[in-house]
Amino acid sequence: MTARKSAASGPLHGVRVIELVGIGPGPFAAMLLADLGADVIRIDRPGGNAMQVSQPDKDILGRGRPSAAVNLKDPRGIELVLDLVEQADILIEGFRPGVTERLGLGPEACHARNPALVYGRMTGWGQDGPLASTAGHDVNYISVAGALDPIGRAGGPPQIPLNLVGDFAGGSLYLVTGVLAALTHARGNGEGQVVDAAITDGAAHLLAMPMTMQQVGAWNHERGTNLLDSGAPFYDVYETADGRWMSVGGLEPQFYAAMEKVLAIDDLPDRHDLTQWPTLRGILADTFATKSQAEWTALFDGTDACVAPVVPMHEAPQHPHNLARGTYVEHEGLMQAAPAPRFSHTPATLTTPPARAGANTAEALAAWGIAEVDQLISDGVAVQAD
Repeated sequence: MTARKSAASGPLHGVRVIELVGIGPGPFAAMLLADLGADVIRIDRPGGNAMQVSQPDKDILGRGRPSAAVNLKDPRGIELVLDLVEQADILIEGFRPGVTERLGLGPEACHARNPALVYGRMTGWGQDGPLASTAGHDVNYISVAGALDPIGRAGGPPQIPLNLVGDFAGGSLYLVTGVLAALTHARGNGEGQVVDAAITDGAAHLLAMPMTMQQVGAWNHERGTNLLDSGAPFYDVYETADGRWMSVGGLEPQFYAAMEKVLAIDDLPDRHDLTQWPTLRGILADTFATKSQAEWTALFDGTDACVAPVVPMHEAPQHPHNLARGTYVEHEGLMQAAPAPRFSHTPATLTTPPARAGANTAEALAAWGIAEVDQLISDGVAVQAD
């Protein structure tokens, strides 16, 4: 398949984005922009990033955009990227503060070439602050933001929520929100700006609801003792007879009543009496353990009980609801989630598959109007992978 989009579509059609490739949240943000129709060119290191997956042609985070490998240690490589900047609406990078400035690709250099450019910066700690120059990963960022400590069972340690809360929710999604907001401003008055997307900031922002509950006295400091953190027995998961699990979320009275009806248990303890929560939890655990997950799923099907099976990731594409909506698709030999969200007039579609670093260098640079691409490749300024 060619590097260019087979059928450009989506609400961001016409938006041009440069991705200076990093790891994790930066590539996910670029993937999302590409999913929504932006024309993204991925600037890779020759040979790829040491932190990338061992099979880059199967890295879903790399979908939807061509990879051009450019030697940024060569001044002509820097000049090449600045030539791309002149045509771009957005640039995103995920290096430590000061790295792109030292390369000659910082905001000042880029805005000198394109004053309307939106320059998106993806970091864990942000561009300033005592920790800004130090290394870290998702678990560290959400730790300092206050988002890790509340997650876990009572009496146990904090539990790591994959890297969803930090890298992708607190990082990528805030970067995308920021650059698109800044693009709206730039298109209104021609003024570009820098978007400082720090995972610590985003993760803290996501805490708005539990922080509100804490400050009005509805949230305890001890993890696993609250309404939404597994403290409440009617908002938890329970093992079934076949070693699988059901999720229970009957918060509102009518939903809880619907669950009681399906479970057919007489005289459950008062759920509003916190002293009865251990007893209630034990009854629910014993009850769910009497049937298989499939049996419970069938019993709860079509009800408003807010009870659903916990579906393993490898089985999720085959769940009837996901099948009906096309939530997962097999594209270019890879099972993956379809673009989200959905649009009524400008639907987003999957286009090109992930590519190895430099697999599309010649074609991608030519498509962005770069002259003498063959000479750049011959001189080693750009690298076309075999």
